[in-house]
Amino acid sequence: MTTPTTGSQTIGPYWHLLEEKEWADLTRFGATGEIITLTGTIRDGDNALVTDACVEIWQTSPAKSDTFEGWGRARTDAEGRFTFKTLKPGPVAGRGNALQAPHIAITILARGILIAIHTRAYFEGEPQNEIDPLLTMIEDPARRNTLIAKSSAPGTWNLDIRLQGDNETVFLEI
Repeated sequence: MTTPTTGSQTIGPYWHLLEEKEWADLTRFGATGEIITLTGTIRDGDNALVTDACVEIWQTSPAKSDTFEGWGRARTDAEGRFTFKTLKPGPVAGRGNALQAPHIAITILARGILIAIHTRAYFEGEPQNEIDPLLTMIEDPARRNTLIAKSSAPGTWNLDIRLQGDNETVFLEI
């Protein structure tokens, strides 16, 4: 008897949980505040769209509550796009109580990525970006810019992520 071949499951056997679209809405429990949409695409080293990625976001501001979990999950669609509805974060204390600019932490899992990769979305025009401890460590302005989400419409922020190659997004070791 031959065992059937199965597809690779680099993020485990729970891929079906990505079909729970409400997980991409961090306001679904009644959170109030400045509601924003964070969206973007993911491309690989050949500039091809990654249409099967799991994208998770996490934020410490606003604080977690019964109406705001501060965590969400979405999959990329046929256009390689992810979309989250959340609350706009404020500045938070970091190591040594250094003030961090408002940001959202992003984790990506996908075919061929055996260990999750991590990055952040900062917001264009935030004054704290100039003093953020992580952003100021990145000397090259072009590399730093890969972490800056741009406003594409009122309340909508776009961050395109490049996994490799030209304009590769800055990824973090955590």
